[in-house]
Amino acid sequence: MADSAIQVETRIYKEIDRIERNRRMVRGWLITVLFVLLALVVVGGATRLTESGLSITQWKPIHGVIPPLNAAQWQEEFDLYRQIPQYQQINKGMSLDAFKAIFWWEWAHRVIARAIGIVFAVPLAFFWITGRLERRLRWPLIGILALGGLQGAIGWWMVASGLVDRTDVSQYRLATHLTVACLIFAATTWVWRALCPHSGQPLAGSRASRFAGLMVVMVLLQIYLGALVAGLNAGLTFNTWPLMDGAFIPDGLTLMKPVWLNAFENVKTVQWLHRMNAYLLTLLALVQMVMLLRKYRGTTHANRGVVFFLLVCLQATIGIATLLMAVPLDVALTHQAMALVLLGFSVAHWRAFHGEYPRPTDVAVRS
Repeated sequence: MADSAIQVETRIYKEIDRIERNRRMVRGWLITVLFVLLALVVVGGATRLTESGLSITQWKPIHGVIPPLNAAQWQEEFDLYRQIPQYQQINKGMSLDAFKAIFWWEWAHRVIARAIGIVFAVPLAFFWITGRLERRLRWPLIGILALGGLQGAIGWWMVASGLVDRTDVSQYRLATHLTVACLIFAATTWVWRALCPHSGQPLAGSRASRFAGLMVVMVLLQIYLGALVAGLNAGLTFNTWPLMDGAFIPDGLTLMKPVWLNAFENVKTVQWLHRMNAYLLTLLALVQMVMLLRKYRGTTHANRGVVFFLLVCLQATIGIATLLMAVPLDVALTHQAMALVLLGFSVAHWRAFHGEYPRPTDVAVRS
Protein backbone atom coordinates (compact mmCIF):
# COMPACT_ATOMS: atom_id res chain seq x y z
CA MET A 1 0.00 0.00 0.00
CA ALA A 2 2.82 2.37 0.94
CA ASP A 3 4.62 1.65 -2.30
CA SER A 4 1.42 2.27 -4.25
CA ALA A 5 0.85 5.63 -2.54
CA ILE A 6 4.44 6.66 -3.28
CA GLN A 7 4.02 5.70 -6.92
CA VAL A 8 0.83 7.73 -7.23
CA GLU A 9 2.47 10.72 -5.59
CA THR A 10 5.48 10.42 -7.87
CA ARG A 11 3.24 10.22 -10.92
CA ILE A 12 1.34 13.33 -9.81
CA TYR A 13 4.55 15.32 -9.32
CA LYS A 14 5.78 14.29 -12.75
CA GLU A 15 2.46 15.30 -14.30
CA ILE A 16 2.57 18.68 -12.52
CA ASP A 17 6.09 19.25 -13.83
CA ARG A 18 5.00 18.32 -17.37
CA ILE A 19 2.01 20.67 -17.29
CA GLU A 20 4.05 23.56 -15.89
CA ARG A 21 6.77 23.02 -18.50
CA ASN A 22 4.24 22.95 -21.33
CA ARG A 23 2.50 26.07 -20.05
CA ARG A 24 5.82 27.95 -19.91
CA MET A 25 6.43 27.03 -23.53
CA VAL A 26 2.94 28.12 -24.62
CA ARG A 27 3.26 31.37 -22.65
CA GLY A 28 6.58 32.09 -24.32
CA TRP A 29 5.02 31.52 -27.73
CA LEU A 30 2.00 33.74 -26.99
CA ILE A 31 4.11 36.61 -25.66
CA THR A 32 6.13 36.43 -28.88
CA VAL A 33 2.88 36.65 -30.84
CA LEU A 34 1.90 39.72 -28.81
CA PHE A 35 5.17 41.50 -29.59
CA VAL A 36 4.82 40.77 -33.31
CA LEU A 37 1.23 42.03 -33.20
CA LEU A 38 2.43 45.21 -31.52
CA ALA A 39 5.04 45.69 -34.25
CA LEU A 40 2.38 45.06 -36.90
CA VAL A 41 0.07 47.74 -35.49
CA VAL A 42 2.89 50.28 -35.14
CA VAL A 43 4.07 49.72 -38.72
CA GLY A 44 0.44 49.93 -39.82
CA GLY A 45 0.20 53.28 -38.06
CA ALA A 46 3.33 54.50 -39.83
CA THR A 47 1.85 53.31 -43.12
CA ARG A 48 -1.24 55.40 -42.47
CA LEU A 49 0.62 58.50 -41.26
CA THR A 50 2.99 58.51 -44.23
CA GLU A 51 0.07 58.01 -46.67
CA SER A 52 1.73 54.79 -47.86
CA GLY A 53 -1.18 52.39 -47.64
CA LEU A 54 -2.23 52.65 -51.27
CA SER A 55 1.25 52.26 -52.76
CA ILE A 56 0.65 48.55 -53.45
CA THR A 57 -2.50 48.28 -55.52
CA GLN A 58 -2.81 44.50 -55.77
CA TRP A 59 -3.38 41.76 -53.22
CA LYS A 60 -0.93 38.92 -53.71
CA PRO A 61 -0.92 36.88 -50.49
CA ILE A 62 2.02 34.68 -51.56
CA HIS A 63 3.86 36.41 -54.39
CA GLY A 64 3.46 39.77 -52.66
CA VAL A 65 6.16 38.84 -50.14
CA ILE A 66 8.80 39.40 -52.82
CA PRO A 67 9.38 43.13 -53.47
CA PRO A 68 10.46 44.54 -56.86
CA LEU A 69 13.96 43.26 -57.60
CA ASN A 70 14.95 45.28 -60.66
CA ALA A 71 14.21 48.55 -62.43
CA ALA A 72 11.53 47.04 -64.67
CA GLN A 73 9.61 45.62 -61.70
CA TRP A 74 9.83 48.91 -59.83
CA GLN A 75 8.48 50.74 -62.86
CA GLU A 76 5.63 48.26 -63.15
CA GLU A 77 4.61 48.87 -59.52
CA PHE A 78 4.91 52.62 -60.00
CA ASP A 79 2.77 52.54 -63.14
CA LEU A 80 0.03 50.71 -61.24
CA TYR A 81 0.15 53.34 -58.50
CA ARG A 82 -0.09 56.16 -61.05
CA GLN A 83 -3.49 54.84 -62.15
CA ILE A 84 -5.23 55.49 -58.82
CA PRO A 85 -6.78 58.79 -57.62
CA GLN A 86 -4.22 59.34 -54.85
CA TYR A 87 -1.44 59.75 -57.37
CA GLN A 88 -3.50 61.64 -59.92
CA GLN A 89 -5.00 64.14 -57.45
CA ILE A 90 -2.34 64.44 -54.72
CA ASN A 91 1.02 62.99 -55.76
CA LYS A 92 1.06 63.73 -59.49
CA GLY A 93 4.67 64.13 -60.62
CA MET A 94 6.05 62.00 -57.77
CA SER A 95 9.48 60.56 -58.56
CA LEU A 96 10.23 56.85 -58.53
CA ASP A 97 12.49 57.32 -55.48
CA ALA A 98 9.67 59.02 -53.60
CA PHE A 99 7.36 56.16 -54.54
CA LYS A 100 9.86 53.65 -53.18
CA ALA A 101 9.80 55.43 -49.81
CA ILE A 102 6.05 54.90 -49.39
CA PHE A 103 6.14 51.45 -51.00
CA TRP A 104 8.47 50.04 -48.32
CA TRP A 105 6.14 51.01 -45.46
CA GLU A 106 3.20 49.19 -47.01
CA TRP A 107 5.35 46.22 -48.02
CA ALA A 108 6.72 45.90 -44.47
CA HIS A 109 3.19 46.04 -43.07
CA ARG A 110 2.01 43.25 -45.36
CA VAL A 111 5.08 41.08 -44.73
CA ILE A 112 4.71 41.35 -40.95
CA ALA A 113 1.01 40.50 -41.32
CA ARG A 114 1.94 37.33 -43.19
CA ALA A 115 4.68 36.56 -40.69
CA ILE A 116 2.28 36.73 -37.77
CA GLY A 117 0.23 34.00 -39.44
CA ILE A 118 3.28 31.73 -39.50
CA VAL A 119 4.37 32.72 -35.98
CA PHE A 120 0.91 31.77 -34.74
CA ALA A 121 -0.05 28.76 -36.87
CA VAL A 122 3.18 26.74 -36.92
CA PRO A 123 3.75 26.61 -33.13
CA LEU A 124 0.01 26.02 -32.63
CA ALA A 125 0.24 22.94 -34.84
CA PHE A 126 3.41 21.79 -33.09
CA PHE A 127 1.97 22.13 -29.57
CA TRP A 128 -1.25 20.43 -30.65
CA ILE A 129 0.38 17.48 -32.44
CA THR A 130 2.92 16.85 -29.67
CA GLY A 131 0.27 16.91 -26.94
CA ARG A 132 1.62 20.06 -25.27
CA LEU A 133 -1.60 22.01 -25.75
CA GLU A 134 -4.33 21.53 -23.16
CA ARG A 135 -7.70 20.63 -24.62
CA ARG A 136 -9.43 23.71 -23.22
CA LEU A 137 -7.03 25.96 -25.18
CA ARG A 138 -7.57 24.46 -28.61
CA TRP A 139 -10.78 26.08 -29.75
CA PRO A 140 -9.98 29.55 -28.37
CA LEU A 141 -6.65 29.49 -30.22
CA ILE A 142 -8.29 28.19 -33.41
CA GLY A 143 -10.75 31.07 -33.08
CA ILE A 144 -7.90 33.59 -32.84
CA LEU A 145 -6.26 32.05 -35.90
CA ALA A 146 -9.51 32.30 -37.85
CA LEU A 147 -9.91 35.92 -36.79
CA GLY A 148 -6.41 36.55 -38.07
CA GLY A 149 -7.36 35.14 -41.47
CA LEU A 150 -10.43 37.36 -41.54
CA GLN A 151 -8.23 40.33 -40.66
CA GLY A 152 -6.19 39.77 -43.82
CA ALA A 153 -9.35 40.03 -45.91
CA ILE A 154 -10.43 43.13 -43.98
CA GLY A 155 -7.04 44.70 -44.70
CA TRP A 156 -7.49 44.31 -48.45
CA TRP A 157 -11.14 45.46 -48.18
CA MET A 158 -9.79 48.60 -46.52
CA VAL A 159 -7.13 49.22 -49.19
CA ALA A 160 -9.63 48.61 -51.99
CA SER A 161 -11.75 51.51 -50.70
CA GLY A 162 -9.03 53.95 -51.75
CA LEU A 163 -8.21 52.62 -55.21
CA VAL A 164 -11.13 53.92 -57.29
CA ASP A 165 -13.12 56.91 -56.04
CA ARG A 166 -11.09 58.15 -53.06
CA THR A 167 -7.58 59.44 -52.45
CA ASP A 168 -7.34 57.58 -49.15
CA VAL A 169 -8.98 54.63 -47.46
CA SER A 170 -12.39 54.76 -45.84
CA GLN A 171 -12.24 55.75 -42.17
CA TYR A 172 -14.96 53.17 -41.48
CA ARG A 173 -12.84 50.37 -42.91
CA LEU A 174 -9.67 51.67 -41.27
CA ALA A 175 -11.40 51.69 -37.88
CA THR A 176 -12.72 48.17 -38.49
CA HIS A 177 -9.25 46.96 -39.46
CA LEU A 178 -7.59 48.40 -36.36
CA THR A 179 -10.36 47.26 -34.03
CA VAL A 180 -10.16 43.66 -35.26
CA ALA A 181 -6.38 43.78 -34.79
CA CYS A 182 -7.00 44.91 -31.22
CA LEU A 183 -9.52 42.12 -30.65
CA ILE A 184 -6.89 39.60 -31.76
CA PHE A 185 -4.37 41.23 -29.43
CA ALA A 186 -6.88 41.21 -26.55
CA ALA A 187 -7.88 37.58 -27.08
CA THR A 188 -4.24 36.47 -27.20
CA THR A 189 -3.52 38.42 -24.02
CA TRP A 190 -6.51 36.79 -22.31
CA VAL A 191 -5.26 33.27 -23.06
CA TRP A 192 -1.65 34.14 -22.15
CA ARG A 193 -2.69 35.66 -18.82
CA ALA A 194 -4.91 32.68 -18.02
CA LEU A 195 -1.85 30.43 -18.21
CA CYS A 196 0.22 32.60 -15.86
CA PRO A 197 0.36 31.83 -12.12
CA HIS A 198 -2.05 34.10 -10.21
CA SER A 199 -1.24 35.46 -6.78
CA GLY A 200 -4.48 37.33 -6.15
CA GLN A 201 -7.75 35.85 -4.94
CA PRO A 202 -10.13 34.98 -7.83
CA LEU A 203 -13.07 37.38 -7.81
CA ALA A 204 -14.99 36.44 -10.95
CA GLY A 205 -18.46 37.99 -10.95
CA SER A 206 -17.52 40.62 -8.39
CA ARG A 207 -18.13 44.33 -8.86
CA ALA A 208 -14.40 44.83 -9.26
CA SER A 209 -14.26 42.24 -12.03
CA ARG A 210 -17.18 43.82 -13.89
CA PHE A 211 -15.56 47.22 -13.59
CA ALA A 212 -12.33 45.82 -15.01
CA GLY A 213 -14.30 44.44 -17.95
CA LEU A 214 -15.79 47.89 -18.48
CA MET A 215 -12.26 49.30 -18.68
CA VAL A 216 -11.46 46.92 -21.53
CA VAL A 217 -14.55 48.08 -23.43
CA MET A 218 -13.64 51.73 -22.83
CA VAL A 219 -10.09 51.25 -24.10
CA LEU A 220 -11.37 49.48 -27.21
CA LEU A 221 -13.86 52.28 -27.83
CA GLN A 222 -11.10 54.87 -27.47
CA ILE A 223 -8.94 53.02 -29.98
CA TYR A 224 -11.87 52.84 -32.41
CA LEU A 225 -12.43 56.59 -32.08
CA GLY A 226 -8.70 57.16 -32.54
CA ALA A 227 -8.86 55.18 -35.79
CA LEU A 228 -11.65 57.45 -37.03
CA VAL A 229 -9.49 60.44 -36.12
CA ALA A 230 -6.62 58.96 -38.11
CA GLY A 231 -8.85 58.06 -41.05
CA LEU A 232 -10.15 61.63 -41.31
CA ASN A 233 -6.77 63.26 -40.53
CA ALA A 234 -8.65 64.96 -37.72
CA GLY A 235 -5.51 65.20 -35.59
CA LEU A 236 -4.14 67.81 -37.99
CA THR A 237 -6.96 70.19 -37.07
CA PHE A 238 -7.90 72.03 -33.87
CA ASN A 239 -4.43 71.59 -32.39
CA THR A 240 -5.16 73.26 -29.07
CA TRP A 241 -5.89 71.92 -25.60
CA PRO A 242 -7.83 71.97 -23.29
CA LEU A 243 -10.12 74.14 -25.46
CA MET A 244 -11.09 73.07 -28.95
CA ASP A 245 -11.81 75.85 -31.43
CA GLY A 246 -11.93 78.22 -28.45
CA ALA A 247 -14.44 76.26 -26.37
CA PHE A 248 -14.80 73.07 -24.39
CA ILE A 249 -17.91 72.22 -26.42
CA PRO A 250 -17.30 73.94 -29.76
CA ASP A 251 -19.91 74.91 -32.32
CA GLY A 252 -20.44 72.82 -35.42
CA LEU A 253 -20.60 69.37 -33.82
CA THR A 254 -23.98 68.55 -35.42
CA LEU A 255 -23.76 70.21 -38.83
CA MET A 256 -24.31 67.01 -40.83
CA LYS A 257 -27.71 65.44 -41.29
CA PRO A 258 -28.69 62.92 -40.09
CA VAL A 259 -27.05 63.89 -36.79
CA TRP A 260 -25.43 60.49 -36.17
CA LEU A 261 -23.30 60.97 -39.28
CA ASN A 262 -21.27 63.60 -37.44
CA ALA A 263 -19.82 60.93 -35.15
CA PHE A 264 -18.16 59.27 -38.14
CA GLU A 265 -17.61 61.92 -40.80
CA ASN A 266 -17.48 65.35 -39.16
CA VAL A 267 -13.78 66.01 -38.44
CA LYS A 268 -14.54 68.30 -35.50
CA THR A 269 -17.07 65.92 -33.93
CA VAL A 270 -14.84 62.86 -34.29
CA GLN A 271 -11.92 64.59 -32.60
CA TRP A 272 -14.19 65.97 -29.86
CA LEU A 273 -15.63 62.53 -29.13
CA HIS A 274 -12.09 61.12 -28.93
CA ARG A 275 -11.27 63.79 -26.35
CA MET A 276 -14.45 63.25 -24.34
CA ASN A 277 -14.02 59.49 -24.21
CA ALA A 278 -10.43 60.00 -23.03
CA TYR A 279 -11.69 62.16 -20.16
CA LEU A 280 -14.32 59.57 -19.27
CA LEU A 281 -11.79 56.74 -19.40
CA THR A 282 -9.44 58.65 -17.10
CA LEU A 283 -12.27 59.35 -14.65
CA LEU A 284 -13.37 55.71 -14.61
CA ALA A 285 -9.77 54.55 -14.14
CA LEU A 286 -9.54 56.87 -11.11
CA VAL A 287 -12.81 55.51 -9.71
CA GLN A 288 -11.58 51.95 -10.18
CA MET A 289 -8.28 52.69 -8.46
CA VAL A 290 -10.00 54.26 -5.44
CA MET A 291 -12.49 51.39 -5.25
CA LEU A 292 -9.75 48.75 -5.32
CA LEU A 293 -7.57 50.59 -2.80
CA ARG A 294 -10.48 50.86 -0.38
CA LYS A 295 -11.59 47.24 -0.61
CA TYR A 296 -8.43 45.32 -1.53
CA ARG A 297 -5.56 47.49 -0.33
CA GLY A 298 -2.27 45.61 -0.27
CA THR A 299 -3.37 43.04 -2.84
CA THR A 300 -2.22 42.63 -6.42
CA HIS A 301 -5.71 43.63 -7.56
CA ALA A 302 -5.31 47.07 -5.96
CA ASN A 303 -1.77 47.43 -7.26
CA ARG A 304 -2.95 46.77 -10.81
CA GLY A 305 -5.64 49.41 -10.38
CA VAL A 306 -2.96 51.97 -9.55
CA VAL A 307 -0.80 50.93 -12.50
CA PHE A 308 -3.76 51.06 -14.87
CA PHE A 309 -4.63 54.59 -13.79
CA LEU A 310 -1.02 55.72 -14.26
CA LEU A 311 -0.92 54.14 -17.73
CA VAL A 312 -4.12 55.95 -18.69
CA CYS A 313 -2.64 59.26 -17.51
CA LEU A 314 0.57 58.61 -19.44
CA GLN A 315 -1.38 57.74 -22.59
CA ALA A 316 -3.51 60.87 -22.22
CA THR A 317 -0.36 62.98 -21.91
CA ILE A 318 1.12 61.44 -25.06
CA GLY A 319 -2.18 62.00 -26.86
CA ILE A 320 -2.22 65.69 -25.89
CA ALA A 321 1.39 66.06 -27.06
CA THR A 322 0.49 64.39 -30.36
CA LEU A 323 -2.33 66.87 -30.86
CA LEU A 324 -0.39 69.99 -29.85
CA MET A 325 2.56 69.03 -32.07
CA ALA A 326 0.26 68.33 -35.06
CA VAL A 327 0.90 64.58 -35.21
CA PRO A 328 4.67 64.13 -35.65
CA LEU A 329 5.41 60.57 -36.74
CA ASP A 330 7.45 59.48 -33.71
CA VAL A 331 5.05 60.86 -31.10
CA ALA A 332 1.99 59.58 -32.95
CA LEU A 333 3.43 56.08 -33.19
CA THR A 334 4.30 56.16 -29.49
CA HIS A 335 0.66 57.07 -28.84
CA GLN A 336 -0.54 54.14 -30.94
CA ALA A 337 1.87 51.67 -29.33
CA MET A 338 0.82 52.81 -25.86
CA ALA A 339 -2.81 52.23 -26.81
CA LEU A 340 -2.02 48.55 -27.33
CA VAL A 341 0.01 48.39 -24.12
CA LEU A 342 -2.95 49.90 -22.27
CA LEU A 343 -5.35 47.46 -23.91
CA GLY A 344 -3.13 44.50 -23.07
CA PHE A 345 -2.82 45.58 -19.45
CA SER A 346 -6.58 46.15 -19.13
CA VAL A 347 -7.29 42.64 -20.46
CA ALA A 348 -4.67 41.05 -18.19
CA HIS A 349 -6.09 43.03 -15.26
CA TRP A 350 -9.61 41.77 -16.00
CA ARG A 351 -8.44 38.18 -16.51
CA ALA A 352 -6.64 38.19 -13.16
CA PHE A 353 -10.00 38.48 -11.38
CA HIS A 354 -10.98 35.13 -12.89
CA GLY A 355 -7.93 33.30 -11.60
CA GLU A 356 -5.62 30.91 -13.40
CA TYR A 357 -6.85 28.14 -15.65
CA PRO A 358 -7.12 25.00 -13.48
CA ARG A 359 -3.83 24.92 -11.60
CA PRO A 360 -1.33 22.27 -12.67
CA THR A 361 -1.81 20.55 -9.31
CA ASP A 362 -5.60 20.26 -9.84
CA VAL A 363 -5.17 19.04 -13.42
CA ALA A 364 -2.60 16.44 -12.38
CA VAL A 365 -4.74 15.11 -9.54
CA ARG A 366 -7.81 14.79 -11.76
CA SER A 367 -5.83 12.96 -14.43
